[in-house]
Amino acid sequence: MARKENLIVGLDIGTTKIGVVVAEQGADRVDVIGIGTHPSRGLRKGVVVDIDATVESIKKAVEEAELMGDCEISSVYAGIAGGHIRGFNSHGIVAVKDREVSEGDVRRVIDAAKAVAIPMDREVIHVIPQEFVVDDQDGIREPLGMSGVRLEAKIHIVTAAVTSAQNIVKCANRAGLNVVDIVLEPLASAEAVLSRDERDLGVCLIDIGGGTTDLAVFSDGAITHTSVLALGGNHVSNDIAVGLRTPFEEAERIKKKFGVASARLLGSDGILTVPSVGGRRPREVSRKLLCEIIEPRMEEILSLARGEPQQGESGGSDSVRGRALGRLLGADRRRRTRRGDLRGAGAARSPAEHRRPAGRRPRPDVRDRGRAGPVRSQSGPWSQPLPDPRRVDLPARPPAHA
Repeated sequence: MARKENLIVGLDIGTTKIGVVVAEQGADRVDVIGIGTHPSRGLRKGVVVDIDATVESIKKAVEEAELMGDCEISSVYAGIAGGHIRGFNSHGIVAVKDREVSEGDVRRVIDAAKAVAIPMDREVIHVIPQEFVVDDQDGIREPLGMSGVRLEAKIHIVTAAVTSAQNIVKCANRAGLNVVDIVLEPLASAEAVLSRDERDLGVCLIDIGGGTTDLAVFSDGAITHTSVLALGGNHVSNDIAVGLRTPFEEAERIKKKFGVASARLLGSDGILTVPSVGGRRPREVSRKLLCEIIEPRMEEILSLARGEPQQGESGGSDSVRGRALGRLLGADRRRRTRRGDLRGAGAARSPAEHRRPAGRRPRPDVRDRGRAGPVRSQSGPWSQPLPDPRRVDLPARPPAHA
């Protein structure tokens, strides 16, 4: 394996799976050259509950991504989610020096907007400008060089529990990885699947994972709301396991193979063979009964999601059935939904086949990666905002090398 330049590595520490994506950054797009996944054993509702199990899962996923991308991974961007995530909007005003907006004025107004009371047990992970106002002119995205005497800034601040963020960094460090930055997972999903037109018109991204449901609302091209609900696909699987009296693993398999989020969209009813527990004989149940178990939980998740952002006009998600989610999201047929994928955004290209290259076999041992460094404090680089084309106050950040 060789160390390559211009590569970006993303680490998704999810409740169900650990995912690693290796992408090569080009002039106008990002090409995915390696993917690695492994079942997650140490997380619950997006929060690390077993460090050793999480570290082993990260190592397995990283090794698979290294074999597929034929590279050595040392630095990653880590995703963060969980019910501890909080997002809110803030506003700041400063006087413009020399009657022309400069970079110093932009930094001062953002600092003024950031001057809010945050509890000691929480950490700011993102500060995202929404728009600027010069005197009475609003809707400005780039205020540099404009004439005026008063500069206002509207920003969106995302905070997370300090311990949860530190545990994610600690797990990556113990797996031999250096965390370049921590990224809120709904923002990363939005970068991957939403187009610029959708953000300008207004869109709500709903990412239904195993333990959490992530939301991100965009309006006029800016983020207006972020939230993480402590409900996900594992709750649906648990409902199936209890309702059909079957093991959780079998309930997960049945959900993925036969589940539909709305019984109204079920074309034809069928009979399913469901394994029992305690050595009892398998039973036969109708597929309609399975859908009647799934539908109430999906209605609950989407009702909570719809109650969170009042600004959202449409939704995108990746779950059991996209059409059924669109039906459940609201009776108003003007609400348009689609299933989020890379083709919708047109900004990335994934490999044709997610498998190891021909002739390559997994190594029987995992190399000794060693420690990548101590867990970073609150003043570390990962506490700073992510690069964004609308941010004028951030210095250029070097890419993560793999």
